[in-house]
Amino acid sequence: MSAAHAAYPTVQLAAEGASEHRPLIITLFSCFVVATLFITVWAGRQTKDASDFYAGGRQFTGFQNGLAVSGDYMSAASFLGIAGAIALFGYDGFLYSIGFLVAWLVALLLVAEPLRNSGRYTMGDVLAYRMRQRPVRTAAGVSTIVVSIFYLLAQMAGAGVLVSLLLGITSDGGKIAIVALVGLLMIVYVTIGGMKGTTWVQMVKAVLLIAGTVLITFLILLKFHFNLSDLLGTAAENSGKGKAFLEPGLKYGATSTSKLDFISLGIALVLGTAGLPHILIRFYTVPTAKAARKSVNWAIGIIGAFYLMTIVLGFGAAAILKPGDIIASNKAGNTAAPLAALEIGGGSGSTGGAILLAVISAVAFATILAVVAGLTLASSSSFAHDIYANVIRKGRATEKEEVRAAKWATVAIGIVSIGLGALARDLNVAGLVALAFAVAASANLPTILYSLFWKRFTTQGALWSIYGGLASSVLLVLFSPVVSSKPTSMFPDADFAWFPLENPGLISIPLGFLLGWLGSLLSKEEPDKGKYAELEVKSLTGVGAH
Repeated sequence: MSAAHAAYPTVQLAAEGASEHRPLIITLFSCFVVATLFITVWAGRQTKDASDFYAGGRQFTGFQNGLAVSGDYMSAASFLGIAGAIALFGYDGFLYSIGFLVAWLVALLLVAEPLRNSGRYTMGDVLAYRMRQRPVRTAAGVSTIVVSIFYLLAQMAGAGVLVSLLLGITSDGGKIAIVALVGLLMIVYVTIGGMKGTTWVQMVKAVLLIAGTVLITFLILLKFHFNLSDLLGTAAENSGKGKAFLEPGLKYGATSTSKLDFISLGIALVLGTAGLPHILIRFYTVPTAKAARKSVNWAIGIIGAFYLMTIVLGFGAAAILKPGDIIASNKAGNTAAPLAALEIGGGSGSTGGAILLAVISAVAFATILAVVAGLTLASSSSFAHDIYANVIRKGRATEKEEVRAAKWATVAIGIVSIGLGALARDLNVAGLVALAFAVAASANLPTILYSLFWKRFTTQGALWSIYGGLASSVLLVLFSPVVSSKPTSMFPDADFAWFPLENPGLISIPLGFLLGWLGSLLSKEEPDKGKYAELEVKSLTGVGAH
């Protein structure tokens, strides 16, 4: 019998312990969903025009936007995936925390303020400023939608795992129904509330997530008398790996392929944030560049504190849970944090454990709902503003028609995400998010940086960079172990993985930059130096920004 199957009764007891207090769990979940729906309806009534729907009327303060950015960035991957990765792989799982945090600094230094000054609603606005509108906006829209769907997969997978654990659902049909419920809620949030509703939900979620994480971190540290050395030592011993658990190499050091996978993952994490559409559009919700800078400063403080606490969450879960219990509950370790909350609150069957499990799971569910709303808004906005209004209708669409198109796009993207999320329910959500980072860094980041900082950049360079980076990263993912050939793959019984790395960033990110450079050099189009000069002044000073 495998370790996972041997441990399964323990996980079943956890589920049964939760079932004794199921009315409490369902009440907490229902309270959050009702509260956020109330916020969404309230904000929806104040959404009068396209500026309100896309950018919240640019009325949010630096602190409010910083809180919302934190809520948007700290996804299910942060809370569930990283804790699970650390609990199973120790030091190598902790690298996700470092990568996500450092990535945020790259976004701050390179793109946050110039993008806020240069655009209006979407990434396509910045690219189209000095390029041919229709082809560039089409490419930006396609890229935004693909990146958002990759990111949505992680949130859907996290939701399926979380609610299944709480409600004791083990059937695949039940898990798929949960994914469908999350998809339905996100469609409601975005179509009714727009950016205003989404921002307020993200702010509430950020406060809940930080409070919940502080509580669990405090209780774990209290159990070990605030002695980090004792905590880490117990985690190493309990993992069955000994000192190797606290050293590099458990996941990414055994072979040369795994070492390359680590480099690929690191590059994708560090560069990906600066190309993520749902993060980039948050900078359009503040009135000035100064407010954008302030929101980034707040976000760095909040996000930095959170990622420090994920280290305690992950190693704490490893110290108080058996590895087999974690794997039995979810192959990729996504339930490590909720199971640790149950254990630290008194264990299976205890009221304290059930309350803590319910609170933490409700917070994680809040996290998922807020992030999927932000992602869906980013992709539907890009479709409506870039593709529908400027490409299909050639700038002749009214604001009302544009917002209606965004709402229909939300429904379509929601349906696609539900279908793909159902397939991805057994994958580690941190790993799935890393894929979205790789696609964003390959397709979006080169184009944004070239457009802002290279005067010879042309439309052909932008198209080569976006489509080349997008196609190469998605293609490599499809033929990687993420999709087939491993027990934790999307299709574990199939084997068509000829690309050995789980993250394509090592190949696709340099390729995206190379194609942008090469496409511009080989282009017969003469770059508009006047437009570049205007964009440079605008991006650096904010003069003429919307």
